[in-house]
Amino acid sequence: MTNAAVRTEHLKDTVDLYADIASGTLPAVSYVKPSGWVDGHPASSKWDLYEGFTKKIVDAVQAHPELWKSTAILITVDEGGGYYDSGYVQPLDFFGDGTRIPLIVVSPYTEAGHISHTYADHVSTIKFIERNWNLPTISSRSRDNLPNPKPGSGSDYVPANTPALGDLFDLFTFGDHGKFSER
Repeated sequence: MTNAAVRTEHLKDTVDLYADIASGTLPAVSYVKPSGWVDGHPASSKWDLYEGFTKKIVDAVQAHPELWKSTAILITVDEGGGYYDSGYVQPLDFFGDGTRIPLIVVSPYTEAGHISHTYADHVSTIKFIERNWNLPTISSRSRDNLPNPKPGSGSDYVPANTPALGDLFDLFTFGDHGKFSER
């Protein structure tokens, strides 16, 4: 991202996202980061502002049937804002893997109320993109090279083959489609 031309081409404002949704021309993958005013962080925002920001995007996509039928919206937050989490944290490297955080997937291919117990983290989104579009991993050393977890003994959440990260495919029911297609 040190190349100004690359930044200009790929980093867009939220108004561009709303325009792309309205015209039905979203790219295959979009990452959306809310501003500090609506990101839900306790020091700078309020949770209901983050919820409103997220709802606006979900409602806009769902209002376009052609767009909605090929979309998954993954909603997550930063690493817990420093709040304690007593759950299992996989020791992946010097920095660890952080506390557990919520991930909600909104899509016509998800089952309402389904809770995954597969170990995943932010890199799981990258693994999902790589698997869905048959892309190579980022590098030979990146966490997206880790295998998908195998169920452990005792706790379904603790992988038997640590270190391992899920690719989020267990959150979807694609039927005959098998995965999301290019737009």
